[in-house]
Amino acid sequence: MTRAEEVRRRIEQALPGARVEVSTFSGDDHLRASVTATQFAGKSLVEQHRLVYASLEGLIGGAVHALQLETRATETDD
Repeated sequence: MTRAEEVRRRIEQALPGARVEVSTFSGDDHLRASVTATQFAGKSLVEQHRLVYASLEGLIGGAVHALQLETRATETDD
């Protein structure tokens, strides 16, 4: 499993139903992730990023040197 696949898998586990895209840039330890999730609704950008980073504990600063992160909330059908 590549680093990008591991990051995608961990985020999807932490945020069920999220749309997650992960790619590499400048080497396989520099990743770019785009995450769209209903769990982000009503949360600040910092809170959204904290949810993602919590799922990657132990990878960031180790196997993953850098993560460029873009998050957005999906609309819910309430």
